[in-house]
Amino acid sequence: MNTYLVTGGAGFIGSHLCEALLARGDRVACVDNFNDYYTPDRKRRNIATALQNPNYSCHEVDIRDHAALGGVFKAVQPTHVAHFAAMAGPRRSIEQPWLYAAVNIDGTVNVLDNARLHGVKAVVLASTSSVYGIPERVPFQEDDPANRPLSPYGATKKASEVMAYTYHYLYGVPTTVVRPFTVFGPRGRPDMTPHLFVTAMRQGKPITLFNGGREIYRDYTYVGDFVPGVMAALEVARPYEIFNLGNSKPIEMCHFMDVLQQVTGLKAIIEEKPAPRGEPLRTHADISKARELLGYNPSTTLETGLSNFWNWYQQEIMV
Repeated sequence: MNTYLVTGGAGFIGSHLCEALLARGDRVACVDNFNDYYTPDRKRRNIATALQNPNYSCHEVDIRDHAALGGVFKAVQPTHVAHFAAMAGPRRSIEQPWLYAAVNIDGTVNVLDNARLHGVKAVVLASTSSVYGIPERVPFQEDDPANRPLSPYGATKKASEVMAYTYHYLYGVPTTVVRPFTVFGPRGRPDMTPHLFVTAMRQGKPITLFNGGREIYRDYTYVGDFVPGVMAALEVARPYEIFNLGNSKPIEMCHFMDVLQQVTGLKAIIEEKPAPRGEPLRTHADISKARELLGYNPSTTLETGLSNFWNWYQQEIMV
């Protein structure tokens, strides 16, 4: 039986990944520092079901603490590592670049170094589509330069990708980078678009839509499609590889808003503003490489994904 260490394992994507691995019969060790980026109680509810599984353990550790993290590696002896712990969100990173550098770069080095020291078979590093900045071609392809991100968040994730390659080159640990494209669904963070918009709609507050949602597209990817891609990446054990994990069907934001109103039955008050610097007009993943090498096949529609999110929101947030 393999043992998977998932950093950020109590968060949005991490908790879904842990549950999927447990359902497959694997051992799972979650590492999370339960910080106050949003209420820690939300994260504890995310892992409530997993805590009932004897193959699951949760370790409250900050990835910036090399020694404490090493203690978890020594205790659980993971065969594979999925590194999802990070400070998230491009806009907030503009206000706190030093924090994003400390967590996303220094923390990643600690994860990679402990993977080296403890003989891990394979590492998956969660990056972001934000590394692409404003690419010269659409859809975005993994071999695009991706060296001009528009925010400190994107820059720190690009730095983490480069560091992961260096660790692979020097120490031979098979490492796979996955670049998520606007993942959404149940357990989505409060600062993510579906959660922000629904909360504003419930409170009768205006919602800012850049350019009124016109000519701005996002490649919305349902978490239930994304997680199988990560699981496949954990098993592929290629020397070093980068994969886009998106839906490859960009949604114009005004259409997203229409669907969200239909699903929730709530009315949105739209406030138009120009798109700020650091806000790309389109994200669009070329996923042909992931289809071929990982068997990745996203199939959840925006309507279904938002309905699932809304059902979760009503049960968890509106209680």
